[in-house]
Amino acid sequence: MNDNRKEIIRLLRQSEGNPVSGQEIGVKLGITRAMVWKYIKALRKDGYDIRSSPKIGYILDAYPDRVDPDELKKIMRTSLIGNDIRYYSELDSTNNTAREIAPKSPEGTVVIAETQNKGRGRMGSEWQSIPGGIWLSLILKPSIPLDNVSKITLVAGIAVTTALRNIGVDARIKWPNDVLVKGKKICGILTEVSAEVDKVDYIILGIGINANVKIADLKDEIRKNSTSIANEMGNPIDRTAFVASLLYELEQQYIKFKTQQFTNIVDEWINLSDTIGKEVKVTTPSKLIEGKAVGITEKGALVVLDRNNKKQEIIAGNCRYRY
Repeated sequence: MNDNRKEIIRLLRQSEGNPVSGQEIGVKLGITRAMVWKYIKALRKDGYDIRSSPKIGYILDAYPDRVDPDELKKIMRTSLIGNDIRYYSELDSTNNTAREIAPKSPEGTVVIAETQNKGRGRMGSEWQSIPGGIWLSLILKPSIPLDNVSKITLVAGIAVTTALRNIGVDARIKWPNDVLVKGKKICGILTEVSAEVDKVDYIILGIGINANVKIADLKDEIRKNSTSIANEMGNPIDRTAFVASLLYELEQQYIKFKTQQFTNIVDEWINLSDTIGKEVKVTTPSKLIEGKAVGITEKGALVVLDRNNKKQEIIAGNCRYRY
């Protein structure tokens, strides 16, 4: 967005509903009132609801439902995550873009898109990324062995679930990478890694949240098992504010991951789990395991007590509940 347009939005927001005259805006920006009016018309086309009254001024009544990267930078409470934010109206996949820039980007870089036209979940499954959602990827560069990467998925699940519960959404974690509300999916997490032998170069943590997504706009096969924040709360949320909260929770959990015993994180994950205690069917590349989910290991493996009363540890697989 043009700098003058950003400044006009800032001035109108700052006024908190009080009118700001075209002359006042013009003086602060060093432009004519005619030019101010030109910018106002352009902002209206972009979805900003700006009321104007002759001799009184302009009032911002509402702004479009989008993640505002400039506002996000102002309200963030992080020190590492989000220092570099790459914002796009549309991408094929935020994970793809994050992977392209990761080698030369600092840890904590965030890639956000309003829509993805090739969003994906685990095992190449489709992830429908329509307007109103939160589609972002985070670049992390922890000094950890390759076999510890699955721990990052647990960390992300806790962060997302905590951010949702902070605004009153009763979210819980489904192993390995989903967040549910009342049994319906509200978030998916996709962790991808670049490594050499046993050394992790970087991790791409992809997070997709149905924030203000209209459930009716989802495909039939996705709609029946999905929900959104707006659907659960009965009204849309400020997605910019929620992203700021989410990045804060991600940073807090990442700090714990790097500084505390991982048993603390495992305990927190179990407390937020939707899976522990459920009868499950887990499909892995080599076998199908059925039984009761009874725990999680420090490697992030799901512990299932199978039909032979034997504990099976599953590090990766497709988990379904047996109702």
